[in-house]
Amino acid sequence: MKKQAVMEQDDDKVRLDKWLWAARFFKTRALANEAIELGRVLVNGDRVKASRNVREGDVLELRLNQLEYKVTVLGLALQRRPAKEAVLLYSEDEAVRLAREEKQALLKAEHASFPHGDGKPTKKGRRDIERFKSGFGH
Repeated sequence: MKKQAVMEQDDDKVRLDKWLWAARFFKTRALANEAIELGRVLVNGDRVKASRNVREGDVLELRLNQLEYKVTVLGLALQRRPAKEAVLLYSEDEAVRLAREEKQALLKAEHASFPHGDGKPTKKGRRDIERFKSGFGH
């Protein structure tokens, strides 16, 4: 019976790394923990440890793969749920979301403009490369 009371009392406490994993910002808790340790996650503007408890109303600022997120915690979850349910755990700052989408489009366009090789050279191409390289040795 005492365990039951403790469990009910801890329902409003979720570790930051566990919440980030449950809200599907990170694929594993270890990745969430690493991002927190590297200072890529701020809670209410402060660097914190992964063991810090998240509360409803906390504002989280995240930097993931060159992209910025600013979310307000609306709900707590101890388990990872489907993506449709995970988005209900937070609300996102509209200005930051628009800026991120703009940056995503820019990065996508930048990536498309990179020259991509033709792949592995053919047998004739390898022979030409060898002939070219051996010409410098003499």
